[in-house]
Amino acid sequence: MTDLEILHQCEDEHGPLLVLDDRHMRVLSFGDNDEQSKLLKLEPHIPQHTYLQAMLLVLLFIKPKRVIILGLGGGGLIHALRHFDTGIKVTAVELRSKVIELAKRFFQLPIGKKFTVIHQDAAQFLQEGDHKKADVIFADIYGADGVDESQLSEAFIENSASLIKSDGFLVLNCWKEHSQNRVLLSLLQKHFCEVRACLTGGGNWVVLAGKTQREISSSGLKTKAHSLSQQLDFTLGRSLTRFDIWE
Repeated sequence: MTDLEILHQCEDEHGPLLVLDDRHMRVLSFGDNDEQSKLLKLEPHIPQHTYLQAMLLVLLFIKPKRVIILGLGGGGLIHALRHFDTGIKVTAVELRSKVIELAKRFFQLPIGKKFTVIHQDAAQFLQEGDHKKADVIFADIYGADGVDESQLSEAFIENSASLIKSDGFLVLNCWKEHSQNRVLLSLLQKHFCEVRACLTGGGNWVVLAGKTQREISSSGLKTKAHSLSQQLDFTLGRSLTRFDIWE
């Protein structure tokens, strides 16, 4: 991040927000040495963080028509999903109004009938449950200090499960130390039939919890990943090597 210049700087009740820029990249930061989102300006649909690439492994198992994204950031997931299929209906929920404003102003956030941004706390949004059920819920709720612990709570998991269709998925972005969290695993197993996870090169632990059992061989996954990589315009191979059942 040392070669990036500050393009915009502001603050809200949760802390600072910075937009950093060079000729090729744009970064959203919540503080020193923090990189919430990174966008390749000419190809915004290609995720620059390995955890985002890993979260998109869910597309190996389901072709969603409706998704919910908890935690907007710079909209990297939205760009990737729209490149994959412009027909997907996306609802993004974001706590900080300034993040929404910056994503629209600096990160090419798309507009249209199939994309909605809701300014609300994600836990409250889930608790109210006032939304059509989604095929996939992506939870990526982070601050400058790391993952929001509410994302790992029983209420969060339970309320997420109730908003997911019978064959859908919950995708959680966590830290690698959460791979030892047996309480989290048992909570997920209580509400989902199958829990898979991927350790990324960046130290994230990305969890895919599915409501139905999907029998697919490692060779079958590789074949699907090759096809999906072409659709997404980046290779999923690196994420797939560290992807397995969490048990």
